[in-house]
Amino acid sequence: MTPYQKWISFYTMLRKDVVRMTRIWPQTFLPSVVTSALYFLIFGAFLGSKIGEVHGVPYVMFVVPGLVMLAVVTNAYMNTSFTMFMSKFFARNIDEILVSPTPAWVIVAGYVAGGLVRGIAIGSLVLVVSLFFTNLIVSHALVIVLFLVLTSLVFSLAGFVNGVYAKSIDGINIVPTFVLTPLVYLGGVFYSAQSLPGLWGSLTRFDPVFYIINGFRYGFLGVSDVPIMVSVGVLVALAVLFTAISIYLIKVGLGLRQ
Repeated sequence: MTPYQKWISFYTMLRKDVVRMTRIWPQTFLPSVVTSALYFLIFGAFLGSKIGEVHGVPYVMFVVPGLVMLAVVTNAYMNTSFTMFMSKFFARNIDEILVSPTPAWVIVAGYVAGGLVRGIAIGSLVLVVSLFFTNLIVSHALVIVLFLVLTSLVFSLAGFVNGVYAKSIDGINIVPTFVLTPLVYLGGVFYSAQSLPGLWGSLTRFDPVFYIINGFRYGFLGVSDVPIMVSVGVLVALAVLFTAISIYLIKVGLGLRQ
């Protein structure tokens, strides 16, 4: 395929997914906005007045990065996994893509880009909602953008892998429920790892989402429980790992060619 043909293939898959999510925006965008507003209200405004400050900032401001990442992780993941699942069992358009000369990496990019767009869009919307509850501090704008994009990319890729393997809709829902949500909540959304007892503080550092949230929080507050480059390294390593797995799955057709 020529570079232009590859671009057309990529753009077609991306456009299809973006059009789908915008047409059903009450299902794709609104739930995260409403849920985040409730989190800000309950954990930030109500409980925050009791807790006071963390790292020298009001508690509601401290939890904003974590709640944004919660929305980004779940939406980027679910978008790609659901799109791939629908392509396999309902629309069956994955068959047409696989028999075309489209390279494996273009197929992966086309599916993952939709999750990337949704993750960034949801993260931006949640940030706008947070402005109604606190005045955000922005210490490093480029770090915020970097972690927003990389996090959306990593979990879009993870969702792609899950979508390839999933044999039913339960196979998609079980991972966010029993894996992603615990990882996010135990990754420091509502607390600093420095406040945990020795063992629990050490266990938290084995949670990859812990590094994501801390890196994103560093962009706003300029403070983090771990060095910022360690957080970047974890995200880049995950992105490389999931990219390699995704391209391999497309090349061998595992779970796709049956």
